[in-house]
Amino acid sequence: MVQEKVGVYVCHCGSNIAGVVDVGDVARFAAEELKDRGVALARDYTFMCSVSGQDMIERDIRELGLTRVVVAACSPHLHEATFRGACARAGLNPYLSEMASIREHVAWVHRDPQAATAKAKAIVAGTVARVLRNEPLQAIEVPIDARTLVVGGGIAGIQAALEVAEAGYDVHLIEREPSLGGHMAQFDKTFPTLDCAACILTPKMAAAGAHPKIHLHTWSEVEKVEGQVGDYTVHVRRKPRYVDADVCTGCGICVEKCPVVVVDDTFEAGIGYRKAIYWPFAQAVPNLPVLDPATCTYFVGGKGGCRACEKFCPTVPNSIRFDQHEEPLTLRVGNIILATGFDLFDARRVAQYGYGRLANVFTSLELERMCSAAGPTGGKVVLRDGHTTPRSVGIVHCVGSRDRNYNRHCSAICCMQSLKTAHLIKERTGAEVYDFYIDMRSPGKEYDEFYQRVLDDGVHFIRGKVAEISDVPLDPGEEDGRLYVQVEDTLAGLRRRIPVDMVVLSAALEPRRDSAEVGRIFGIACSTRGWFIEKHAKLDPVATMTEGVFVAGCAQGPKDIPASVAQGAAAAARVLNHIRQGVLSLEPVRAGVLAERCSGCRLCNGLCPFNAIRFDAEHGVSEINAALCQGCGTCVAACPAGAIQGSGFSDAQLYAQIDGLLADLRRQPAEAT
Repeated sequence: MVQEKVGVYVCHCGSNIAGVVDVGDVARFAAEELKDRGVALARDYTFMCSVSGQDMIERDIRELGLTRVVVAACSPHLHEATFRGACARAGLNPYLSEMASIREHVAWVHRDPQAATAKAKAIVAGTVARVLRNEPLQAIEVPIDARTLVVGGGIAGIQAALEVAEAGYDVHLIEREPSLGGHMAQFDKTFPTLDCAACILTPKMAAAGAHPKIHLHTWSEVEKVEGQVGDYTVHVRRKPRYVDADVCTGCGICVEKCPVVVVDDTFEAGIGYRKAIYWPFAQAVPNLPVLDPATCTYFVGGKGGCRACEKFCPTVPNSIRFDQHEEPLTLRVGNIILATGFDLFDARRVAQYGYGRLANVFTSLELERMCSAAGPTGGKVVLRDGHTTPRSVGIVHCVGSRDRNYNRHCSAICCMQSLKTAHLIKERTGAEVYDFYIDMRSPGKEYDEFYQRVLDDGVHFIRGKVAEISDVPLDPGEEDGRLYVQVEDTLAGLRRRIPVDMVVLSAALEPRRDSAEVGRIFGIACSTRGWFIEKHAKLDPVATMTEGVFVAGCAQGPKDIPASVAQGAAAAARVLNHIRQGVLSLEPVRAGVLAERCSGCRLCNGLCPFNAIRFDAEHGVSEINAALCQGCGTCVAACPAGAIQGSGFSDAQLYAQIDGLLADLRRQPAEAT
């Protein structure tokens, strides 16, 4: 039997660990007390993750013949790959190493140095016992299909699709609306440079629509995803447009002749109108009309009404197709990028602000459409009557954000969006503008300079959370039609009631209403607030725990346009890395079924969060797809027959770790334990 030689390395992590734990004592303990468990040497070092720290491990493996390595440092989530890499470079199987978390589990949660040091020793002892039960594992290799799926046609999704397509690979771009563009297409200008949103977005949209490597699927939604990284099968449902895209010339006669006018509650944010057949917006891609069966006379009247669009269509054959139906579409891709965006907070939920009840309370998105030259008012800022220019306007920050009653998170864009709104209103109306804010947050490039510019415009900034907006005048006998903003001015130390003609609410960004359902389709998790969860918030913000599925833009959390574009490009870079490798090596820490023990109860099949388990009816046992499995252990814990084992987390390893930890704790003085 080969004599195991374990090397133990205790990291100071600067003062993160050494400030509480006596790391030298822990190293001496490992060298002296754990010698009978195979520890051949133990060292402590300031930063084990540094190049010199890794070189130390590599040198000891080569020169001293170490067969196992334990690094007592921070969380394995941060540096497990680092130390596995050091072992691999020295010729040792990387899975014969283990990390003992004595920063997060000890130094950061204890203040008593003696107790912390004793606990660190116990954890190291348990980890040494565990690493002796580790087995050499080999990475799982899967081929990568070069095609990519991008879900979401906003600015983040467009950027991601263009990056991959420009590298020469096919992209399927899915958008649930009739056109690309997302929320950015609704904006008038962008902060802090006041660029026209359409002017900078339209070229991107046009490039995506015309790119030979981008296959555009608008008015479509993903229904089901099967397979694993490198080989996904995606089932898509395409809604009928009732317009033949191959025939339509985009002349617009059908829209002109349609007699049905309805309120547009989508693109124009409810303050404009459209026909039953309509263009999504002027710069739409694809630039084709779409028919709404919910308002079309032909469909509402029992399929026999108006049909004016069809009668006046000049194309031959006719491009209006009332017989279109939903179409299923199956795609094969290797990687997926989710850029599904956000929903705008419904300001009606904050009843005291009067949105939906008081006529001249608007949302920030309604104001954006009003300011747009292509919007319903032709770029004029007017009251709800459609013609009166406001003489005074109040802008309220954080509507639905930073509030325990709605969303605790900061929506990231509201401060700058409100500053932009204030500037546009001042520029176009000359009105007195009151900006009600809780805190002014302007951390981006040239953002604070923009804040100073708006100050110079003469906007009145009032620090305080607005309590109520009402139409009750100061004098109960006087009906002046104005709105009254009640706020505590925390800088002046006063309660104020300010009369204005118009109020604009900067509504919060929220996760998509169906984000949990979408997450289940793609096998990824959402936070308790509904945003997609990334692999690591700082070190891997675009990857998810499901290999081959990436997130970008506001699907991951609130962010502005530059950050969304950057994250879209980052997700594309990760995909291109997979594609160019051709074959991807996956972590071998996966679950496996012992067929001789499996009773075929199928309990595990419905529990797997990654849909990695299927039942083999022919042999009467469950099987695990190793490429899909993420090693979470749910099935291992649930199997009543103990037929499922997790490689890297076997019963023998876990029991050994527990025994080692408890054995050392029993040796510690009572006051330390």
